[in-house]
Amino acid sequence: MTRPSPTTQIASGQPITRVDGPLKVTGTARYAADNQIPGLLYAALVCSAVACGDIDRVDSRAALRHRGVLRVLTDFAGVKLPFDTRQVSFFGQPVAVVVATTLEAAAHGAALVDVRCSSRPPLTDIDAPHAVMRSGRYIHDYARGAADLAMRSAPVVTDLQFSIARNDHNPMELPATIAQWDGDQLAVWDKVQDISSARQSYATAFDVPEDHVRLISPFVGGAFGSASKTWPHQLLTAFAARRMRRPVKLVLTRKQMYSGIGFRPTSRQRMAIGANPSGRLDAIIHEGRTETARYGTYEEGLVRSPRFVYRVPNMRSTYHVVPLDINLPWFMRGPGAVTGTFALECSMDDLAHRLGIDPIELRLRNEPDIDQSSGLPFSTRRLTDCLSQGAAAFGWNRRNPAPGATRDGDHLVGIGTAAAAYHTYRSQCRVVARVLADGTAEVQSGTSDMGPGTYTSMTQVAADALGLPLPRVRFALGDSKFPPAPPHSASRTMASVGSAVFTAGNMLRDRFIRTAVVDPGSPLSGLNPQDVVVTDGRMIAGVGPERGESYQELLRRRGWSKLESEQTWVPGDVDKRFSIYAYGAVFAEVAVDPLLATVRIRRIYACYDAGRVINPKLAHSQAIGGMVGGIGMALLEATLLDHRDGRIVNANMSDYLVPVNADVPELDATFLPAADQIADPIGVKGLGELVIVAVPAAIANAVFNATGRRVTDLPITVEKLL
Repeated sequence: MTRPSPTTQIASGQPITRVDGPLKVTGTARYAADNQIPGLLYAALVCSAVACGDIDRVDSRAALRHRGVLRVLTDFAGVKLPFDTRQVSFFGQPVAVVVATTLEAAAHGAALVDVRCSSRPPLTDIDAPHAVMRSGRYIHDYARGAADLAMRSAPVVTDLQFSIARNDHNPMELPATIAQWDGDQLAVWDKVQDISSARQSYATAFDVPEDHVRLISPFVGGAFGSASKTWPHQLLTAFAARRMRRPVKLVLTRKQMYSGIGFRPTSRQRMAIGANPSGRLDAIIHEGRTETARYGTYEEGLVRSPRFVYRVPNMRSTYHVVPLDINLPWFMRGPGAVTGTFALECSMDDLAHRLGIDPIELRLRNEPDIDQSSGLPFSTRRLTDCLSQGAAAFGWNRRNPAPGATRDGDHLVGIGTAAAAYHTYRSQCRVVARVLADGTAEVQSGTSDMGPGTYTSMTQVAADALGLPLPRVRFALGDSKFPPAPPHSASRTMASVGSAVFTAGNMLRDRFIRTAVVDPGSPLSGLNPQDVVVTDGRMIAGVGPERGESYQELLRRRGWSKLESEQTWVPGDVDKRFSIYAYGAVFAEVAVDPLLATVRIRRIYACYDAGRVINPKLAHSQAIGGMVGGIGMALLEATLLDHRDGRIVNANMSDYLVPVNADVPELDATFLPAADQIADPIGVKGLGELVIVAVPAAIANAVFNATGRRVTDLPITVEKLL
């Protein structure tokens, strides 16, 4: 990445401990709700108790009599919200904001507000006949070859229906916002994953110039996609602050979070695969539909992976989005990919069983030469290595292919696998790097860190690019005053921001060198810049290391307080010339109690092709987190609605089940040594989404191997195995 001397310690590729770890473990990391702003008021939402209807009356008299309540805001004129505020579009829609001097007063005041609505029968069930009829509103079709004809003539066919329940975000940090106005200047301390977009959303909502909004979000306590959109509660916080002419804080309750932010939508899929007796795929037919809101559209990319992961000449896919009386779904870790992969990989496992072919061998026999969905060559693709090396490390050869044949005491034991792919997104990003007079460096970009370790990995890339030791580099993020960065989502941050950090760091290092070689007072004067290397912040002649000077010495001699470089990295048109994806293979072992029909995960192992890994410790942590999320999706998580009124009946951490320590067994992952230099200059691919993509399918396939029961409805609960 740089031109280091042989003695330079390269930070990238090392398992560096999080540089922000001490702040977090000592409680000094400041999250959105932690900011202490003088004169702060507190707000609480009053939310609708119906999913569809008109707001007839909001009686706030009892609330205003409560001590500490200052105002009940019911007229939202002056802020642009995504829905018609005169009507109710979903259960839990904000209809009033109570502002008080204390959090307790605001919360109790909200409970005293009486909202009267004229309710209409809502449509919240994706399987209702009327919903199915509506699904033609948004349709995406794709075809190559003649899939239906090939399917009818295929000797061996699997044709399965798949259902996945709605999954809700449950990060540790609740959505929180503090807003403060100074004239028409707005400052917001917020939980966001996309600082640039959030800033624009606030500016648009209040009709102020974008440069009049400052967005501050240095720490995010988990988000998984939920904070990549600016939700109504955030805009209403700023609205309340403007009306009150004082700073206002609003934190959603855990219950409000289920209706206040997006979620992984309920999905229904049909996956049919036809093959010849040797296991060569002849045709795939994939039909899917997901729920969305009536007032807005969210589309999952669930049809993307099945179009290209395996070689198949005949392919047809159709995707429908069903508008319902619900809140808007949104990105959740592995959006679309984990949903479509569940159908594809369970179907491949079912096909392997019908053919009597090992599931890994079936996948290897259908490895494509190009991306058939686009006709483009792969930048790099090592899925076969992931499958083969992962199988060897996991002990796949000990698997008995006969379902229900392996026991350990009273338990049935099964092993399953699934392949994963996730697109390597890269976006334009701008970064400023500067070296100060004391020899330390600051690198800044308006990106975010919701947990993957952005602070640390960017510090590593910057240190290598600048030729500085890690402790002398500080990377800053989470502020709209920094150069703009793309959304901290879709696994694009390392590739996008990292490439911009790499570019700015290299340009600044070269600027120092070129300044030195033309400076008569420098020991490096007259040298060719190509003959100068930097190690530990010291520029030295490659032919004679005794000849050189440090960044600090150059700045002091020139009388400069700093030297900086601000650069924009752009991915260019490489996506038009190559198919760029990260890949993986997940292996799971489960134990099923045949009497109680309970499933326990024994172990999960994965092997990934994610390009160059900047920090193996952080990458492994991401893999473990993805596996835990996949366990939840496979066995536990389901948001339940009462379709009579659209109410979420398990909007709490007691009834909405997520994995706890007792549910998480031995988990491990490895990463193939690789670098995708076509994707970006630092050779990385996406990682954070990839690691969940194949986990639910691998678990479901293991359950089939243990029991002979092909469960295609997630989560896999007791009643589905009885």
